[in-house]
Amino acid sequence: MLRAETAASPDRQAAALAGLRAYQQASRGRPQRRAPARFRKGRARLRDYGHKGGGRRPLILVPSLINPPGILDLTPDVSLLRWLAAQGFHPYLLDWGSPTPADRAMDVTGHVEQLLLPLIARLGEPPVLVGYCLGGTMALAAACAAPVAGLALIAGPWRFDGFGDAARADIARLWAAAGPVCETMGAVPMEVLQSGFWRLDPQRTIAKYEAFAAMEPGSRGAQLFVAMEDWANAGAPLTYAAGRQLFEEFIAGDVTGSGAWRVGGVLADPAALSCPAIDFVSLSDRIVPAESAADLPDRRDLGAGHVGMIVGRGGRAQLWEPLAHWIGALPRST
Repeated sequence: MLRAETAASPDRQAAALAGLRAYQQASRGRPQRRAPARFRKGRARLRDYGHKGGGRRPLILVPSLINPPGILDLTPDVSLLRWLAAQGFHPYLLDWGSPTPADRAMDVTGHVEQLLLPLIARLGEPPVLVGYCLGGTMALAAACAAPVAGLALIAGPWRFDGFGDAARADIARLWAAAGPVCETMGAVPMEVLQSGFWRLDPQRTIAKYEAFAAMEPGSRGAQLFVAMEDWANAGAPLTYAAGRQLFEEFIAGDVTGSGAWRVGGVLADPAALSCPAIDFVSLSDRIVPAESAADLPDRRDLGAGHVGMIVGRGGRAQLWEPLAHWIGALPRST
């Protein structure tokens, strides 16, 4: 990809390779300490981030199955979870864990039914679900199948035909090439998914490494870049069934947007939600285009990108604070 995109610019190619080398050799320091697991179901955990203040409602932050959940708790001072706890809420992070060979047949639907719904039931009261990326898709389905106090989607795709014909065709070619090997393995490695993300915007992938080559080593900007790239390039594999359903039924078939996805014995339908719901949509998202949003009645359009809304400089003003205000205004369940 680098050769193809910089064929006419040897200087850019050299700069990107220098940035890649600097990223590989950067000092990482101690890894971020994970919050303790409070509830467990199979390999999944609800990690408890506590709260400052009494009696505030529980939240479950549902990350995507793709990439680790750590983007929601990237560093001690860049952590949506720790910030929400400091506002008096009681956030839990759903950690999906690493699949085992026995999980091969657990598709996306199975992750909701067998892991998320039982963990929701473990809490003492209906929680607010906050779903990010594919976690938003799954949280919406869970909110249709279980009592929850509210639902907040953050860059959550629902109408997968909104990805556009060209992107869906490119993803279909990727799956046609990788699918048979993944079926043999029983899993979809992160490398398969990451190569798909690179294809969405190869120039941006190269440009960010060019920019990193010029950063002061060890600076705050450089440390944040390394933390985000480590997150983006890591993650447990998907089970084969989850990968197949994602590529074939969601992206290619738009089973969610067409109203055909059944979870927990009910149709997952945004129009059927019985709880307050809000949809935070990025207008500059290169991974989950705005056209794929569920278009809930309460929709907030943001200027920050897919990852920037979570960890970027403008994330607190554009997402964190409006999200906390919305949750705080929800009626208390009885």
